[in-house]
Amino acid sequence: MPPYGQPDGQPTPPPYGSGGAVPLWAPLYGAGPVDAVKRFFKKYADFSGRASRSEYWWVVLANGVLFLALSIIGFAAGYPGSTTDVDGTLNPGPGFIPFGIVLALLFFGTFVPFLSIGVRRLHDVDLSGWLLLINLVPYLGGFVIFILSLLGPKPRGARFDRPTS
Repeated sequence: MPPYGQPDGQPTPPPYGSGGAVPLWAPLYGAGPVDAVKRFFKKYADFSGRASRSEYWWVVLANGVLFLALSIIGFAAGYPGSTTDVDGTLNPGPGFIPFGIVLALLFFGTFVPFLSIGVRRLHDVDLSGWLLLINLVPYLGGFVIFILSLLGPKPRGARFDRPTS
């Protein structure tokens, strides 16, 4: 046996804290799409802590693709029974109504989690979550939040963490 370290032939144990899942209160850097969506719903209304860029953008992409797919299917289902008025107004057919209801439910069901992940993304950049209110400024507000959500993490953003374990 060498004077320092592990006995011959024994593997070195992993360092403390390595392995296992990242705690839910901590940002998951390098998150995949499935993990990001799971954490999005697990932290449904958690406005404390931080969200990594990958957590945020995978959820935004998944939600955008889902809304687009449902919209296309809804318009395709609603078009056959649609009518056009004399003034050119298009009245969608009855097939559009169920998809409109599904889109409304999806919007209202993800509204609070999107506020939550937006606030946590701003926390990761070491900004106050109240900056999300900039979205209320037409055109410019959404663009500013888009740029801020692209920024990399800042170590000082850890001040927003609330470890539970």
